[in-house]
Amino acid sequence: MPRSVVVLAPHCDDETLGAGGAIRRHVEEGDDVRVVVATGGSGLTHPLFTSAQLATVQDEARAAMRVLNVPEPFIMDLEPVTYPDGARFEINRAVHEVLDQLAPEVLYVPFPYDLHNDHRALFHAASVAWRPSTTLGRSIKTILAYEVVSETHWQATAFEPAFAPTVWRRLTEEQLASKLDALLCYHSQMADFPATRSLEAVEHLARWRGSQVGVAAAEAFVLVRELG
Repeated sequence: MPRSVVVLAPHCDDETLGAGGAIRRHVEEGDDVRVVVATGGSGLTHPLFTSAQLATVQDEARAAMRVLNVPEPFIMDLEPVTYPDGARFEINRAVHEVLDQLAPEVLYVPFPYDLHNDHRALFHAASVAWRPSTTLGRSIKTILAYEVVSETHWQATAFEPAFAPTVWRRLTEEQLASKLDALLCYHSQMADFPATRSLEAVEHLARWRGSQVGVAAAEAFVLVRELG
């Protein structure tokens, strides 16, 4: 039976970096997959990014979703980078409303100890939505935290928990290729090797995660909850 799957991303490209292969795999298994990007900007002047830059990466995200064969991303209007400085209840409410609308059974979220505060804030906003005291919370059966190169692996592991995967999703060569092709759409975000946000680095990580469980390629996640 098809499942409703939501990948919650702080920014355009996090969804593909962290779970692009899983997205493609869910599609091939017949699941209904939606990508939600928290930060699209409210249209007000941003201290770090121009409106043209924000529009560019959103267009890139739409192209990437076409490669992965999923609908256009649902882009929220939280401000990139700065939204964790706002009222936390407003962030929580905005995330809750989107998840309530999409009603996922499977939810992918950023790792709560990523380097950037907006990754952390999004995880915690989602954790408010998945509280088992609510109808929405009880309906989300599986919650997985994904890793993002240059975010998850740059946090201070001497002082905070490191990303230690508990779930691996095997990727076929075609699913890995689809993930890499989708990342090619992000011209403004990707870089040349040895940068972490390079195709080579992403593929190396997939091969490494696969080797940990005896397969050619995989994506790894930390299981937050599994309700059978």
